[in-house]
Amino acid sequence: MKRNPVETILGFFVLIFTGVFLFFAASRVDTKKIEGYTVTADFMKIGGLEVGSDVRISGIKVGSVLATTLNQETYTANVKLGIDNRIKLPVDTVAAIADVGVMGGKYVRLEPGKSQKMLENNGKITRTNNYKSLEESISEFIFLSTK
Repeated sequence: MKRNPVETILGFFVLIFTGVFLFFAASRVDTKKIEGYTVTADFMKIGGLEVGSDVRISGIKVGSVLATTLNQETYTANVKLGIDNRIKLPVDTVAAIADVGVMGGKYVRLEPGKSQKMLENNGKITRTNNYKSLEESISEFIFLSTK
């Protein structure tokens, strides 16, 4: 069986392209562990938020989701967040679940409030906005536009 030199060269370029792609992907992934304090927030719906998802303020990663559990008394989702020690959150901070993109994952978006009092380690964010899926948003838009 003879080998075609064009196939060999093409295979070589595919391997180089794959290596460059993997290097680029590995350099873009933020895998460092956030060292900091923990806070919790309760949501009615978290829409598939996963452990390890980002916690962001103004699009900047300031922490990650450490755990998600179900409160068996209130049936709400309790989300434990790890926040960078350099970031101090006011007690009136609002937490919301947001989409990275149409096909992307979820993250927790924090909107710091104006309070001078800051959340302590193991504190609780009491103001939350529940996750609203794309389907819910579209159906709400259609319902409101037909009235």
